[in-house]
Amino acid sequence: MTPELVMDVGRQAVEMTLLLSGPLLLAALLIGLVVSIFQAATQINEQTLSFIPKLVGVFLTLLLAGPWMLEMMVEYVRRLFESIPLLVG
Repeated sequence: MTPELVMDVGRQAVEMTLLLSGPLLLAALLIGLVVSIFQAATQINEQTLSFIPKLVGVFLTLLLAGPWMLEMMVEYVRRLFESIPLLVG
């Protein structure tokens, strides 16, 4: 196994991690921004106010993007398992 091959597998793993976590993190970021603007406008400074909307938003995003995320992960693992003979030998 060459160092280039190890770096390529690692790069693909990081790319897959970013692709799969991106929609959830983006939803949490946008909801947090909206709640922060709401808190600033109404002068409600409760730290726990953003927890429930973020939880619901991430859950809805997971419901919507879940099939795509699962398909991407299954395809990545399938490609990784198929490349095992190439990686070992």
